[in-house]
Amino acid sequence: MLCAMLIGMAKAGVKGMGMFAVPIMAAVFGGKVSTGLVLPMLSMADFFAVSYYNRHAEWKYIWRLLPAAIVGVAVGIWVGVVVGDKAFKGLIAVIIIASLVLLLVQERATISSRLVSSWGFTSLFGVLGGFSTMIGNAAGPIMAVYLLATRIPKNNFIGTTAWFFLIINLFKFPFHVFVWGTITWDSFLLDLATLPAIILGITVGIQIVKVIPEKAFRYFVIGMTLIISLRLLFE
Repeated sequence: MLCAMLIGMAKAGVKGMGMFAVPIMAAVFGGKVSTGLVLPMLSMADFFAVSYYNRHAEWKYIWRLLPAAIVGVAVGIWVGVVVGDKAFKGLIAVIIIASLVLLLVQERATISSRLVSSWGFTSLFGVLGGFSTMIGNAAGPIMAVYLLATRIPKNNFIGTTAWFFLIINLFKFPFHVFVWGTITWDSFLLDLATLPAIILGITVGIQIVKVIPEKAFRYFVIGMTLIISLRLLFE
């Protein structure tokens, strides 16, 4: 319920809270199992985000990213089949730590528009995003770096990421059910039970964004997420 609320807060605009939830779930339930529990919660939260920001999506960026993202998802599926849970949790930790670094870089660096519009740059971020979302449901910072580099307006940024993640998360569903076996009827019912917590998180997140300095809060979340990820890496 706590992690569902954190995911709802993330979709309401409190950056980093979704990544905070991922290592907590991995530490409690195990690496691969946790991804199957988190995915339906993310998808439910995505529907709320899409319903509010659907008019603001920049579809040209979504279509550019999706083919490479699907390749990244496919690589992630294969890796999930061949590695054990300890290595899987280590992968989650490494991906999240790398994503935290990207978050910090995003705040201090600008990327040229010429580079952003290139096929290679888009493909790189698409593959990295697809792989990281399949392994750890942690592609948020990767997509944030790419889309912020395009300099699209705030609402367009939120609408584009909402649609992108709704599409890619629904695409991942069958593989969690039939290949990894991480989504079962029982786990799905458990996820449905977290819907009130997701709604609460969205409501609380809207208020937090209004009253708490975003930069200070974001650095707090980054620090706490780093600590939990290091625990996953070295346990």
